[in-house]
Amino acid sequence: MRTTHFLLAVSLVPLIACSTTPRGESHRSPGGDPETVLVTYHVKPGQEGEFQDALSRVWEIYRKEHLVFAQPHVIVWDKEDGGKTRFVETFAWVSHSGPEHVPDSVKKIWDQMQSLCEARNGHDGLEGGEVELLTPRLPGPKR
Repeated sequence: MRTTHFLLAVSLVPLIACSTTPRGESHRSPGGDPETVLVTYHVKPGQEGEFQDALSRVWEIYRKEHLVFAQPHVIVWDKEDGGKTRFVETFAWVSHSGPEHVPDSVKKIWDQMQSLCEARNGHDGLEGGEVELLTPRLPGPKR
C-alpha cells in the first residue's frame, strides 16, 4: 500500500528528491509516518551538471520546508550500459504525504528535473519506491 501511494505521488509530480529534518526534531506532517525512498534518475547525456544544480536547489527548499529528514541522505552516480549517467538517491520523507504537499517552487524544480531525464532500457526517466533502511552490523566478537 505504501509503495502504491509513493508511485501515485511520482506519477502526479515529476520528481521526488531529498531530505532535511533530523529524526530527533518534532517537525511531523499530519500525513503520518516517515517514508524512506530510493529514487533513480536516468539523466540525459550532457545534462549532468544542470541536473546536479537542480538537485541541490530542491534540497535547499526541502531543508527550509522541513519536508524530509537530514539523514539518511545519499546520492551516488554511475554509468549504465552505453555509458549514460544514472543518479541514485536515498532519503526519508517526514511523512508519507510529503510528496503530495510541496510548495509550487518545488514542483517547478521537479518539472525541470524531469525534463533532464529520459526513459531508458524499459525504465522511466525517474523511478522510485519505498525501501527499508537496514543498519549494518558492526564487526565484533562472535557470540
